[in-house]
Amino acid sequence: MTTQSLLKASESQQQPELCLAQHPVLRITLTGHGIFLTIIAIVISIQILQPSLTCTLIILSPLPWIIMNDYTNFISLGPGGTPSTFFGYLKICFLRLFALSDPYTPVCFTGKIYPEFGYYQRAPSWLPKRRGPRPTIAGIAPQRQLDQTGCPHMYSLVCQFLTKFANTHSSLLRTGISCFEKKGLALFCRIPINATCRGEIAHVHSSDRSLHLNLHPDDARVVLEQGWGERHPLAKGGWMTKYVPREFVMVYAPRDREECEVVLRIIEAACWWVSGERLEVSIGREEKEEREGCKSTVVPDVMQCG
Repeated sequence: MTTQSLLKASESQQQPELCLAQHPVLRITLTGHGIFLTIIAIVISIQILQPSLTCTLIILSPLPWIIMNDYTNFISLGPGGTPSTFFGYLKICFLRLFALSDPYTPVCFTGKIYPEFGYYQRAPSWLPKRRGPRPTIAGIAPQRQLDQTGCPHMYSLVCQFLTKFANTHSSLLRTGISCFEKKGLALFCRIPINATCRGEIAHVHSSDRSLHLNLHPDDARVVLEQGWGERHPLAKGGWMTKYVPREFVMVYAPRDREECEVVLRIIEAACWWVSGERLEVSIGREEKEEREGCKSTVVPDVMQCG
């Protein structure tokens, strides 16, 4: 599959756009018939069963609805690295037990790493502070951004950048289907110096327009501190590296051209960590009307799905 066809396939995944809304798992809605049947069941249980067993059944009665709500939330995030099946859901429930409790604290490395310093180590001010609050993030695999998702034009610019980056440095980079997500456009290093899934550097999600990248700990720390992203819930190291590396970071979707250019610099930093090479490429300025085709949506009032 050619790079151009990969880009077209990735862009086509935007239609129809997924509605990534999540519902409170503890919210249970009963109709009139449901309330009536529940009362009848309680009365019968009191008359037939032991009081202790009746109390246990009453306490556990919301559990099927809670599981159903949670499963629906998992499915609504769309396809990703985990199959969208009930067995995939059970796998995620197990992994939740070991997920990061604080995705905003940088990873701590105790041994030697190479490259020794981050891509922008000598320029600590390379990343501006992101405007507004962080977006709402949900899920583990897939992990998705629920709001502040920007617009299709910004997503297209990121895809174009990944493609141009690979074409400009074709001896070192290539594009393909994401190894982590099993779908979507991704950038790979042909000869990685730090282990990732088949040398994957970054991939972009068509549903929410966010990205996942592998970053040097120095660069990841700046990204987290400046509010541009957060660590993946499974990026803990140890046995969990079978799923994602410790350096695996989600970068929020760019909401305008200025933020898109920041995200492109973060991708360059990811290339440094995986390939060990300083690679730069830029996308030419668009016409003014194209640049303004997506207005900044720093703090949207509601998330629109449709």
